[in-house]
Amino acid sequence: MSVDEFRRLALSFPEAVEASHMDHPDFRVRGKIFATLGYPADGWGMVKLSATDQQLLVAAQPDVFVPAKGAWGRRGATTVLLKAAKKSTVRDALAAAWRNTAPKSLARQLD
Repeated sequence: MSVDEFRRLALSFPEAVEASHMDHPDFRVRGKIFATLGYPADGWGMVKLSATDQQLLVAAQPDVFVPAKGAWGRRGATTVLLKAAKKSTVRDALAAAWRNTAPKSLARQLD
């Protein structure tokens, strides 16, 4: 998966927009971040998951998904090594991150 593919997928969700936070592109829904590019380094992304979703993805694909360092990681922030990731898996992770962040009424659009 490339950076451009990650970006396209992130922006495919309802009301998703690209902004910037701490010199990294991020993706927001109604002002709240659900994903980031370039963290912790180039070639990585981050998705904001529930702790349960994070555990499942890390256990299933430890070469792709890694909890972010510190408190962010303990709260579900999960880094994604893009070059090792499959598009379908990242799309599912982004969908979970978007649902976790979007207002409930908007999140129902994906159900």
